[in-house]
Amino acid sequence: MIVGAIYLNDDEIKNHVLVPRHEILDAKEKETVLKKYNVTVEQLPKILNDDAAIKAFGAKVGDVVKITRESVTAGVSIYYRTVI
Repeated sequence: MIVGAIYLNDDEIKNHVLVPRHEILDAKEKETVLKKYNVTVEQLPKILNDDAAIKAFGAKVGDVVKITRESVTAGVSIYYRTVI
């Protein structure tokens, strides 16, 4: 039984305090990242296309997403994920 479920629209998800910044990389940025880390798209960590933030930001399967999180220890942490 679900009690008090809250559904957020895309803007509310994008601007929520707990959702880190997501950026969809263009082809040039994607190649730069892959070359920098000497990996293929398939070797990057994955994120599902039905993830609420991925849906809200409009990412599609095959896109590479840059996720920027604030970190207490590192200041800022950057992660790259392939949408599957």
